[in-house]
Amino acid sequence: MKQVKWGIIGLGNIAQKFSKSFVGIDNSKLLAVASKDKKKLKKYQEQFSIEIKNCFNNYDDLVNCKDLDIIYIALPNSLHLEWTIKCIKNKKNVLVEKPAALTFMEATEIKNQLKEQKVLFAEAFQYRYLPQTQKLVNLIKKDAIGDLLSINSSFGSNLLSKKNIFGFNKKKKIKKENRLFNKKLGGGAILDLGCYPVSLSVLMATLLKADFKKIKINNKIVNKDGFDVDVDSYLEIDFDNKLKAFVSASFKNNIGKKTEIIGKKGKIIIEDSWHGEPSILTLDGDIKEKINVKLEHNAYSYQIDSLSNAIINKKTESDFPGMTIEDTLHNMKILDMWRS
Repeated sequence: MKQVKWGIIGLGNIAQKFSKSFVGIDNSKLLAVASKDKKKLKKYQEQFSIEIKNCFNNYDDLVNCKDLDIIYIALPNSLHLEWTIKCIKNKKNVLVEKPAALTFMEATEIKNQLKEQKVLFAEAFQYRYLPQTQKLVNLIKKDAIGDLLSINSSFGSNLLSKKNIFGFNKKKKIKKENRLFNKKLGGGAILDLGCYPVSLSVLMATLLKADFKKIKINNKIVNKDGFDVDVDSYLEIDFDNKLKAFVSASFKNNIGKKTEIIGKKGKIIIEDSWHGEPSILTLDGDIKEKINVKLEHNAYSYQIDSLSNAIINKKTESDFPGMTIEDTLHNMKILDMWRS
């Protein structure tokens, strides 16, 4: 079997999880990594048995590595555009961490570059590749809950305080360099977490063939709580009068990862929308059923496998329901409206 050779730029926590996910994926191989931190690079090389010649202290050297088929960009949000475009110009397939860009205009710039070079581009919403997401799509297509009416989706946990020994909440000291709270690095709950429930709403609206030029937003809340970025935000989206979405993102409150999708004949509840831990869908309505969706791998493994298959088959987009460049544009347009 052909193996697609992967490289990674940026070796933070997300890259660590991603790198562990190549185990058991026959069509993919982690070949090269790049980091400006030499200690981190050496540790990574030893942990994942990467040849020293494929460990780069310069991002450009990895982008120019002729042995690579695809590059995963796991840098802070503010660097996604720059390195995505460098990869595309160098005719490299690219998977970039979410959000792919900081604004709709930046996402449009990526689309324009893709017109020049026919390479695969994907934004790393790993949940789109999970078996539970495919099962969800199939249930909706089979009319399990009837015509869709609304979606209520959240992602958030309390990063601002912790309980002391007496059980009372105590504020945490947030370091200025923490990327989640740093505006220059593209921080904020909307960009870091809100992009997930918005992207799932976009998926549902796509199933309804909604006109994305006819999006309206209502009851927008953007709470900064003294920070330079939002930490607790809420939005209502009207997709072409066909679907209403209620989305929440928070660094302040433990709002979890649950989603409810409501139709005329019932609803589907996703216990963990983003990681499938647990991977359970609950049907409640005309049909009542609790569906445990079997996971053979973790969330990132399914993404790696799917994108590698797309490259082997010479595709420039991931298979549905993976994110396309148009999905990315729709997503960024809504995130812009939420943040403005």
